[in-house]
Amino acid sequence: MAAPGRVGVIADDTLQGHLLAGAIKGQGYQVVVNTDPEHLEARWLAADALDLWVVDLSREDRWQRFLDGLLENAAAPLLFCDGQAPARTADHYPRWERRLMTKLVGYIGAPALEENLAAVPQAPLAAPIPEPREFRTLAGGTLAQRVWVLGASLGGPAAVKQFLDCLPEHLPVAFVLAQHIDGGFLDTLCQVLRRDSPFSCQVAGDGDRLGHGRVLVAPVTQSLAFDTDGVTRLTGEPWEGPYAPCIDQVMSNLAKGFGHCDGAILFSGMGNDGAIAAPRLAAQGAAIWAQSADSCAVSSQPDSVRETGCVGYSGTPEQLARQLVDRVRREVADTAVVSGEPRIS
Repeated sequence: MAAPGRVGVIADDTLQGHLLAGAIKGQGYQVVVNTDPEHLEARWLAADALDLWVVDLSREDRWQRFLDGLLENAAAPLLFCDGQAPARTADHYPRWERRLMTKLVGYIGAPALEENLAAVPQAPLAAPIPEPREFRTLAGGTLAQRVWVLGASLGGPAAVKQFLDCLPEHLPVAFVLAQHIDGGFLDTLCQVLRRDSPFSCQVAGDGDRLGHGRVLVAPVTQSLAFDTDGVTRLTGEPWEGPYAPCIDQVMSNLAKGFGHCDGAILFSGMGNDGAIAAPRLAAQGAAIWAQSADSCAVSSQPDSVRETGCVGYSGTPEQLARQLVDRVRREVADTAVVSGEPRIS
């Protein structure tokens, strides 16, 4: 039997069918057929042809006879949409798409997307960025001053690894990584990410602390909260929505519990996770960046965040690393001037 994820779309409006099909494909499912009621072929109703029908008819009274036949003859379950899909540029599009994804998962499970960690390059793809002189004057501390969220899905491990491998050892930033992945591979993911990186990397547990030079990876089985002193707390509750871990929730929990989130970077992936929280954090002053589409294995996730209009910088993993180092260097230099310390020249 074929893997779950084969979806058929029936819509009596061409634009609506196109929007639905695009949203479903962007979540990692396979749209096998996209048709209007008049051109539906009987062969698609047979058993084993599809896993789910998504039906959106603007005038159900006109199609009552068709619906009666569909209900009687379709072997796959039917998901009836409850409203017109908004334009992708609409403010409420990410939430509409998230509701659709949640329904799809409820009917046929999450799409079959396998992350091949063995395919992540064994050697660094770029040389580390030279450490700025401004970092030499920094005193060590137990509490992270700058915290960034890294969000990734399909193709993310390779991109995140390349990003981390480029960073200098004493970059004064703590990272929280939310990577969509099977929970059984989290420890392997940490091993891969710290292999050539100056950063330590571990799955976040109850009582761990955000720290410069450290990557805490969000667990899959339960959501993660943060205290004002940077200590992580396992909530015992599942992540909200269809994704685990939920990038949106990690971003929101960090800003709410710790008190601030300096920035977030969305890497390669399927879906639109991050597109709900990112505009809200950007309005609070956080930097929102995204991996460039042409450098992604799959770009729908960073693209969905870009479409909200809140992304201030896009680039390859190496370019994102350089941009971050330069940003932090300028922040450190400006802080030294304000505090009366001599600027390093």
